[in-house]
Amino acid sequence: MDKRSRDAKLAAAAQPPQTRPSSSTRPLQPPPPPPPLQSRAPPPLPTRPRFEPVDREKTCPLLLRVFTKIGGHHNEEDFAVRGKEPKDEVQIYTWKDATLRELTDLVKEVAPEARRRNAKLSFAFVYPDQRGRFVLRTVGMTHSYGNSRRVEDSKSLGELSFQIGDYLDVAIL
Repeated sequence: MDKRSRDAKLAAAAQPPQTRPSSSTRPLQPPPPPPPLQSRAPPPLPTRPRFEPVDREKTCPLLLRVFTKIGGHHNEEDFAVRGKEPKDEVQIYTWKDATLRELTDLVKEVAPEARRRNAKLSFAFVYPDQRGRFVLRTVGMTHSYGNSRRVEDSKSLGELSFQIGDYLDVAIL
C-alpha cells in the first residue's frame, strides 16, 4: 500500500459520519416556537349587519297602509279581497328606517285608544304568500307610554324585513 492511499484512508476515518446526504447545503435550524396559548374567553359573537339609514333628501318615502283594531289583530280573511280591506285605515308616508316607536307615536295621533296610559300596540306585517293568500306575521310590541325604552322600540321596518307593498296591522291592547 502506498503512502498516499494510506493517508486518504486515515483522513476519511477521522471525519464524523454524515447523517444527511451531502447534496443538502441547508444548515440545521431550531424547531419553530410553539403557538401562543389561546385565551379562555369565548369567541366574539357574530354581529348582524345593521340596516343602513336612508338619506331622506335623496330617497322618496313609501306609502304605508296601516290598519288599526282594538283588542287584537285583524284576520287574514279581512285582507283577502283587494279593495275590500278593513275600513279603519291610516295612510302614512314614511321610510324603511322608521322605528316602531315612531310609528307608535303616529298611531297615537289618529287613534284615541292608543293614548291610554297602559295601552300596548302590537305590530304585524300583512303580505301575500307564494300562493297569493295573505299572511299576518307579528313583528313587535310597544307600550304607548313608558319610561324605559324597549329593544323592540328601536327596530326599524327594514330590520324587520318589511317589503314595500306590505300592510301594517296594529292591534291596540
